[in-house]
Amino acid sequence: MIHAAVKLSKSVISLSRTSSVAATSSQPLRFLHDGTNGPSSNPVAVQMINYALSHARSQKSDESYAQGMLILEQCLSTQSSESEGQFAQNSIGTVLLAMSNLLYERGRFEEAIEKLHGVQGLTRSSLGVRVAATETLVGLYLQLGQDDTSSVLADKCLEFLHKDDLRSNGGSKESLIARAKAVKGLVELVTGNLESAESFFHGVQDTEARNGTAVLSYGEFLHATQQFSLAKELYQNIIEGVPKNEDFSDMNTLAICNMASDEVLLAATFALGQLESHMGNFGAAEEILTKALTKTEEYFGSSHPKVGVVLTCIALMYRNKARQERSSSLLIQEGLYRRAIEFLKAPPLESKETKLDRGDILALARVGYAEVLCVQQNRKTEGEKMKTWAEAVWSNRRMSLTDVLDISEPSSKVPVIDARISRVL
Repeated sequence: MIHAAVKLSKSVISLSRTSSVAATSSQPLRFLHDGTNGPSSNPVAVQMINYALSHARSQKSDESYAQGMLILEQCLSTQSSESEGQFAQNSIGTVLLAMSNLLYERGRFEEAIEKLHGVQGLTRSSLGVRVAATETLVGLYLQLGQDDTSSVLADKCLEFLHKDDLRSNGGSKESLIARAKAVKGLVELVTGNLESAESFFHGVQDTEARNGTAVLSYGEFLHATQQFSLAKELYQNIIEGVPKNEDFSDMNTLAICNMASDEVLLAATFALGQLESHMGNFGAAEEILTKALTKTEEYFGSSHPKVGVVLTCIALMYRNKARQERSSSLLIQEGLYRRAIEFLKAPPLESKETKLDRGDILALARVGYAEVLCVQQNRKTEGEKMKTWAEAVWSNRRMSLTDVLDISEPSSKVPVIDARISRVL
């Protein structure tokens, strides 16, 4: 580990020196702009960020991520912390965003959130940097079930956008406002306030919200309100049009953690699979959800909790298919539910804790599994116990577990699982 760290440190120093020389040569590096008349971020910092992220993900091990963080810490130490100019604060902000991204990918949410709050304190940084930080904070707090905190942060984001001079952001004004409104709309969706959510999505589809997360949230609203054709069009637009990699060189399209472009693409694919299932197109649903499962395993690892989220949805799809076709898929469902519950790290049924990570998804997996068990006389008692546990943990404000299981009824509400935040909308 020591030898690797020394070697890595030399590589970082070499990269920094090479970039610095290039920046002062007769062929200077092109500064990175955000639509203003001046440079927006240090190109050396962006190169080091890209190198750190690439190295951390090359092996996806604790050691490679630790080395990636070391690169970013060295990068941060080279930035001018005493300067209050936008250029310096943008550079510091992008490094902090990258650090929070790596911490999130290792499941260290509290540390990631700490870095993001640090970005919020850079009040002279570009609006795009601060919107990215706040949008991500809202997403992480929603994933952690802290909905009130998410709502307060979303309100603050809208507030500082209205106070700041958006003209300095050139053509990105509408995009930033759309993102801020859409993340507030997502909060309202999570809390079951569909009418309020709708007001925040007005105009989103007409805006160049290039990172896709605003459009995805709007698509999920349309999906939840059973405007299936429009929702499908938006999901497909995201899948076909959103770039597949982070871009730390553009201050106005920065997106990280569970709002990053890779997660948005995965979530859009996952949502499209759910939509096809809700429309009764089970062949298409199975194909798309299987693709979403493969992508999730590749991106997060084969036993990550988000794999459990996708498996739960696939099991529910088979359940609905069997009911509509009057067939049976109990063995398939049981296998999927068992794997999902394992990957979601479900506590024992004897546990009295009801505030759990991905609690609604866990409740869905266990109530679905309970249904499978209850049709078997010798396992009915276990099934009833599991159902009672699921009802105690379920916290969705718009739908009951009964609503979710009765989805095949014409008047039923439609549950939409957001893969970014692992919540039922």
